[in-house]
Amino acid sequence: MIVFSDLDGTLLDHETYSFDAAKPALERLKSEGHVLVLASSKTAAEIAPLREAMGFAHCPAIVENGAGLLQAGESGETCDGSAHEAIRAALSDLPERLRSRFEGFSDWGIAEIARRTGLAPEQAEKAARRRFSEPGVWSGSDTELEEFVTRLSKSGITGVRGGRFFTLSHGSTKASRMEAVLAMYPDAGKVPKTVALGDAPNDVPMLENADLGIIIANRAHAGIGSLGSEVSGKIIRSVKFGPEGWNEEMLRVLDTR
Repeated sequence: MIVFSDLDGTLLDHETYSFDAAKPALERLKSEGHVLVLASSKTAAEIAPLREAMGFAHCPAIVENGAGLLQAGESGETCDGSAHEAIRAALSDLPERLRSRFEGFSDWGIAEIARRTGLAPEQAEKAARRRFSEPGVWSGSDTELEEFVTRLSKSGITGVRGGRFFTLSHGSTKASRMEAVLAMYPDAGKVPKTVALGDAPNDVPMLENADLGIIIANRAHAGIGSLGSEVSGKIIRSVKFGPEGWNEEMLRVLDTR
């Protein structure tokens, strides 16, 4: 079985960022030889130590919201940064009137990233180690933004507006990366059973792509609205929040698979 899991608010507690409540299910997944693929907006530098602490350094991870893959055993330091460099180069080629309207993580110091994200300085430093995408803020008009995006699209770069940042990448998502991960685990020609867990609307495509999607309750936000796949049971919901809900639902899956 291959399990794809979001982190913040799903496998990590929304307030404490702890995964302690999910340890029973994590330990059982590992002992039974299943694969856990962390899938998050976090950078490779942020995810690599978390993956190791959970006991799944031997598994790949989806980083920067699907913009890149962190290979098994790879650290954030060794992860190829050419995709991010290409984004920065494309930004530099823009007319100054457009370039000056976008400020990204690479334009800010660690203190500014910490201020804008609410991260502690040591975590902000890891968030700054971009390898595949460039989050930032847009200060121009909608008309200028349209031209900004159109010019970057000629270099294969897309822009997505999130709750806090406007992020530039080469277009891959958590859901689109799932196929690349599945290709790493051929099982006598059979596709392994897949489970995906997430708590926010941007996780929906990943949940729908899996054999079983599990929406994890998060008391910090409204979460995910009703989905058609819930009628058939292809997508279910946890009762408990965050890692407690993750643990309960994964143990249930392991007991009944």
